[in-house]
Amino acid sequence: MTQPGAQASGAAAGARRYIVIEGLIGVGKTSLCRILRDEWGARLVLEPAEDNPFLAAFYSDAERFAFPAQMFYLATRYDQQLRLAQGELFSDLVIADYHFAKDRLFAEQTLSGDELALYDRFADLLRDRVPKPDLVIFMDAPTEVIRARIERRAIDAEQVIKAAYLDSLRARYMGLWDRYRDAPVYVIDTSTINYVDDPADRQRMLAMIRGWLDGRPVPGSPEPHRPQDLRQLGLFG
Repeated sequence: MTQPGAQASGAAAGARRYIVIEGLIGVGKTSLCRILRDEWGARLVLEPAEDNPFLAAFYSDAERFAFPAQMFYLATRYDQQLRLAQGELFSDLVIADYHFAKDRLFAEQTLSGDELALYDRFADLLRDRVPKPDLVIFMDAPTEVIRARIERRAIDAEQVIKAAYLDSLRARYMGLWDRYRDAPVYVIDTSTINYVDDPADRQRMLAMIRGWLDGRPVPGSPEPHRPQDLRQLGLFG
């Protein structure tokens, strides 16, 4: 087991780090989070496990059920992020499989008018209290690859997800990263690296992430999505 924080250049010994792994459904973000937990002994923070009671209904009738589904996610995600910020989930390395800002992306995808305005009133009260990551990794893949993975997952509620929905959501994510200033963002195409089944690919992925954390990127690894105006305002100071 290799602890990347021990080699981090410019960081105090034992400095705590917070990494967010983001991406569309089926791109392998949670699998990567679990690999980092197993390889580096990281504390794993997954999206709240409570089943959203409105999710299946939302996929069938988005206009009717978008608001309760989104408010449920906002409340459960914020509760978890608040516990993280308050230290209940502290560890030398924390890995999360979502960024709190994603909630707004889904809200603007599914809500409009008075519902979106009401959502924003609540969200604006919360977002400044959630922790900021040191590093964000956005996992992506072509839409047809994601659709095939969704089909293989065989989760009933996901089978009605349309390609247009995935394309629109990806565009919103990229718009977020275009204006994001709190941490470096790296985009990885998961259709070209099999870190789940291929040990060599797994080690290559770990080396890339370690290099980004250490400030010594591995040759050939992706460049930051937005190299200018990047700051690291990590959860752990």
